[in-house]
Amino acid sequence: MGRMDRIADPWGSRTPYGPGEAWPTRVDSYLADGLTAEQVDRWVPTASILHSNGDAMDIAVKDGRIVGVRGRADDRVNHGRLDPKDLFGWQANGSPDRLTRPLVRIDGELTETDWDTAMRRIVSRTRELLDEQGPSALGFYTTGQLFLEEYYTLAVIARGGLGTPHLDGNTRLCTATAAAALKESFACDGQPGSYTDIDHADVIALFGHNMAETQPVLWSRVLDRLAGPTPPAVVCVDPRPSPVARKATVHLAPRPGTNLALMNGLLHEVVAGGHIDREYIDAHTVGYDELEQRVKEYPPERVSEICDVPAEEIRRAARILGGAERLLSTVLQGFYQSHQATAAAVQVNNLHLIRGMLGEPGRGVLQMNGQPSAQNTRECGADGDLPGFRNWADDSQVADLAELWNVEPLQIPHYGPPTHAMQMMRYVENGSIRMLWVTGTNPAVSLPELSRVRSLLSQDRLFLVVQDLFLTETAHLADVVLPAATWGEKTGSFTNADRTVHLSEKAVDPPGEARPDLDIFLDYATRMQLSDRSDKPLVKWHDPESAFEAWKECSRGRPCDYTGITYAGLRERGGIQWPCDEEHPDGTERLYGGGHFWSDPDHCESYGRDLVTGAPLEPDEYRALNPDGKAVIRAAAYLPAHEQTSDDYPLLLITGRTLYHFHTRTKTARAPQLQSAAPRMWVELSAADAEAEGVTEGDLVEVTTPRGSVRAAARLTDIRDGVVFLPFHYGYWDTDAGHEPGGAPRAANELTLTDWDPASKQPLFKTAAAGVRLVARQDAPAPAPTTTASAPRSAGVPPTVGGTPAEVHEEDRSRPYSSSGDRS
Repeated sequence: MGRMDRIADPWGSRTPYGPGEAWPTRVDSYLADGLTAEQVDRWVPTASILHSNGDAMDIAVKDGRIVGVRGRADDRVNHGRLDPKDLFGWQANGSPDRLTRPLVRIDGELTETDWDTAMRRIVSRTRELLDEQGPSALGFYTTGQLFLEEYYTLAVIARGGLGTPHLDGNTRLCTATAAAALKESFACDGQPGSYTDIDHADVIALFGHNMAETQPVLWSRVLDRLAGPTPPAVVCVDPRPSPVARKATVHLAPRPGTNLALMNGLLHEVVAGGHIDREYIDAHTVGYDELEQRVKEYPPERVSEICDVPAEEIRRAARILGGAERLLSTVLQGFYQSHQATAAAVQVNNLHLIRGMLGEPGRGVLQMNGQPSAQNTRECGADGDLPGFRNWADDSQVADLAELWNVEPLQIPHYGPPTHAMQMMRYVENGSIRMLWVTGTNPAVSLPELSRVRSLLSQDRLFLVVQDLFLTETAHLADVVLPAATWGEKTGSFTNADRTVHLSEKAVDPPGEARPDLDIFLDYATRMQLSDRSDKPLVKWHDPESAFEAWKECSRGRPCDYTGITYAGLRERGGIQWPCDEEHPDGTERLYGGGHFWSDPDHCESYGRDLVTGAPLEPDEYRALNPDGKAVIRAAAYLPAHEQTSDDYPLLLITGRTLYHFHTRTKTARAPQLQSAAPRMWVELSAADAEAEGVTEGDLVEVTTPRGSVRAAARLTDIRDGVVFLPFHYGYWDTDAGHEPGGAPRAANELTLTDWDPASKQPLFKTAAAGVRLVARQDAPAPAPTTTASAPRSAGVPPTVGGTPAEVHEEDRSRPYSSSGDRS
């Protein structure tokens, strides 16, 4: 990347191109310690583990340690480009506060021990609970950052070995609605579109998706189209003035919680204007008549009143969407984490179905993911689904999986929907789940209503196992802590948001006694003596490649078919899109071409749910609705959100990301450039709302909801009036000053409510009622901190990060990009 400042300019230099052309190559790189490429001992292929884009890169290794990265020029995803988290985030691997030995709680304190002692404790408690209560006592809560091989192994252990229905991932917080929306429309998960659709589209619509900060390299691709000949029009739906909004042809900023009404209004105009493909609708869909009748109830004037968006802007956006020859739509957390999430996201699918825009270049939908391997949790069954996109409500598909694993079908829990994460936490709270194994995630910061979450995770009756890289806020509450290896320290594959599979090779050894997650799961399965019905080991693989081969057999014949992919092929070719099989040996760029769907009643992954109640449709209901396996157009009416504003709480709180951090900063805050770019939480307000409270830029303010309060500096932007924004990354530790508990909490989720979408079960982080008040002027001494939310127990704060950071070029120390944050 030369000496360009990639903190101040996250998207790098422009390489303009036109419609139908290949995206030009631009190779980005960063090496620490003043090294040159010639001084690197070796380069090891991988892809990014700090977002869902799947940017392919090589890891630079010198003297047995990671010293930098460079983009892979020949990869289909990024064509050599890297974003700031790619360029600098790897430094967390070498952080001096990595966990290096297992810990067990003795007399209330976490104490270092050996692996045998730690694993014996876990196995002993597992067996005790199985004897006392059965599989329902056991819960597993995993991440969106492991490898495919690890997710599949965990799913086999939990479902086929232990028989527990309680297995889900923190992908429930970021991508559950993506999966649910795809299942509602197509009866199966899997992104219809491809990143290459950006190369062809004449209209790009981003619904609640601040691509510029969630997927900066993909946004670079859009920027290059905008800089080239015949740029596409851009429609943006977001209440905040994001970088996407500033480039948009039309920016719609609806009141949070009203996305479904807005989508119904847009569809009203598309239908009324005759911008539909009636031949496609009749040949390839069911349910259109209901949609046509429903959207008649949402003329722009009514939608304007609900959403507080000018009616003419709704009409203008609809004319662009309806007039597109090649429409690409993307959706993310602005829809997924808001009221009526699945219903709103489904309407984006409906837009493409009624316009016949699927399966061709530039005509596609991307129901995006938030995490790097979120797609794999869904494919492998580590997120509340069954492996291979199998239907838990179809006995024949369950029997097929049981035959593959050589277990009895009744061993695989399918008497009801698998337990979702929020319900699992309720079971922990009421004492039904008595052992919870948390892998690679930090629910003590990331889940809603943190006072409640800390309380339930701190229960004496809960045996909490945490498997992670660092002593996170959650790990401090654990009974056993297992040190895990991470990206660059182990081998495995993972799949990005447009179904591109990459292989990540081991570059260096993990620190101390840290182990790959796959090795930990295999060790647990062996110690538990989990067996099949032939009394042979249930888990029959021993390393990443043999686990991948086992997964391929699980995927055979299913929509996410990997049988044509091998480690050797991934090493030779780089990213490959599934399905990849005998029929599609080079992978599949787009799904549903020619109106062919995986929605046949005897083959589909899901029969769908009621969008209002979340109740699953019965097999006979689905068969009667869709006997011929077409796409399903599902309509829905807007309903007000559960929590409304009031005199005490006149604003609506939304939370989201900043470009420079990932999840709860366990990695990114340990990269000096990223941490200095966004070192602390802020409160984003409109100028009008700030003036009403006497607040100016930089003042210390307090945000309060019925659940608690947090304090941070005010940032005044063009966010729509009536909305307050907080980034969710920040918890109870500080890489600069070693923050200790007892002061005002800084985690945004002190304020969010325990509520979720009825269909996807995704928590709603964007509908809380809130109030803001001035605490202190920017130039005045801050008062002593106070809090209305309970503080974490004394062990709940990781130590300050120490050590010497890698050398940073002077240009990387300059001002951070000023518009950080998004709705996802």
